[in-house]
Amino acid sequence: MTEPPESSKNPDAPYQGGTPDYPPPPPPGAYQGGYPPPGGYPPPGGYPPPPQQPYSGYAGYPGYPGFEGGGYGAPPAPKNGIGIAALVVGILALPAVLTVFGGFVLGLAAIVLGFIGYRRAKKGEATNGGIAIAGIVVGLLGIALNAALIAFGVWGFLQVGGGDYFDCMQDAGNDTSAQMQCEDEFRGNIENRFSVTLTPTP
Repeated sequence: MTEPPESSKNPDAPYQGGTPDYPPPPPPGAYQGGYPPPGGYPPPGGYPPPPQQPYSGYAGYPGYPGFEGGGYGAPPAPKNGIGIAALVVGILALPAVLTVFGGFVLGLAAIVLGFIGYRRAKKGEATNGGIAIAGIVVGLLGIALNAALIAFGVWGFLQVGGGDYFDCMQDAGNDTSAQMQCEDEFRGNIENRFSVTLTPTP
């Protein structure tokens, strides 16, 4: 039996001649690595890589903010403060009718605030359009009550001789005694009209 040459026994020995038995070269396009390619994947260089798609969230769910493909964020809070303020100011205008012009001022402010709040509700920025309308209605009511109260006061003043009192004071001018006489006559008209005593007894 022929023993193999020394070069086959010792891989580090120099080549002693002869033709070594090399494996046949792989066919063109075959995998050239030392390990076989993973199953189900084409060898490197066989196909171009798939295109990268932007992240758009899982199926049925929108993406996170900052990513492409439709971000998701919480809707802005409704701006309902103006409508609520209109209703509050309108309610305060009702007792303010006992003053001279308090009902007018607060009622007008309630109307302006109510229109601003209702416009925001129409644009979708607020959700209390009904409250804004209620503020407008209460503000109008405060103005109407204040106007009625002033008209009633003027009418009552004229009924007790207020017109004559103004004429008397105009004729008196700067005469103090004449002014006091006008006041006494006006006071006497009120006492006779309502059967009351306005002059304190000594």
